[in-house]
Amino acid sequence: MTYRVCFVCTGNICRSPMAEIVFRARVAEAGLDELVEVDSAGTGGWHEGDGADPRTVAVLEDNGYPGGHTARQFRSSWFSRLDLVIALDSGHLGALRRLAPTEQDAAKVRLLRSYDPAAGDDLDVPDPYYGGMDGFEECLEMVEAASTGLLAAVREDVEGQAA
Repeated sequence: MTYRVCFVCTGNICRSPMAEIVFRARVAEAGLDELVEVDSAGTGGWHEGDGADPRTVAVLEDNGYPGGHTARQFRSSWFSRLDLVIALDSGHLGALRRLAPTEQDAAKVRLLRSYDPAAGDDLDVPDPYYGGMDGFEECLEMVEAASTGLLAAVREDVEGQAA
């Protein structure tokens, strides 16, 4: 049975595609790519059909991650097929939980940085869109830091499903 994770930010061109690509690489490194499906979406459809922001692509490529992404908008109907919905900030968390058809679906929504013990109380990944490259590099650092804990949680869930 495939375990499905979807990362969600605002327009699906900066933070969530970055998280998707980084986490997909972590899943593959862990040998779980046959068991875990990773994708991303935005809370809004402004950029639907567009590629990732060129700065996102540049930061990913500079750090050895493959590119390739097409933006899309998250739909409430997706909850039924997803195991985990990862919000990039508290605004997305609230929007996604309001969109969830059931309380069980709302419980699937978590903040990415909640998986990073070093994050402290600041669990939002800031939107780098209106800034320079340093914001995209900081975003990547946050995503990578949280991916370790997220991978451990997903591995535990996947092993629990297999038992």
